[in-house]
Amino acid sequence: MSNHPVQTVSTSNDKYKVILAVVAAVAGVAAFYILAGQASWIRAAAMVLGLVVAAGFIATSEMGRDFFNFAKESIRETKKVVWPTRKEAGQITAVVFGFVLVMALFLWGTDQLIGFLLYDVILGWKK
Repeated sequence: MSNHPVQTVSTSNDKYKVILAVVAAVAGVAAFYILAGQASWIRAAAMVLGLVVAAGFIATSEMGRDFFNFAKESIRETKKVVWPTRKEAGQITAVVFGFVLVMALFLWGTDQLIGFLLYDVILGWKK
């Protein structure tokens, strides 16, 4: 059984849809700044409209369909996860905090010991 990589080729229509999506998104953002003298809701509506049109173009392309399929599969996999109970999460958090406290004390003690050995014993300096 050979394992050859498969290369997918987008159709030219998909390329045009992506280009139109980029143009619509840029137009929406540009409209937001061009309409600087208008009410803020008009500016926001122009930008949202441009982004919605861009999302529509992307959603109808092969890349958009692949993304939505990936998102659906991700949601399905997330539902399979066995999440810890509230009690287990609290216990795990307590263990992590305890470990961090022990490590902080260890590192502080090591720093103090190295400082004492270096400055007081080896160099003879007093802090």
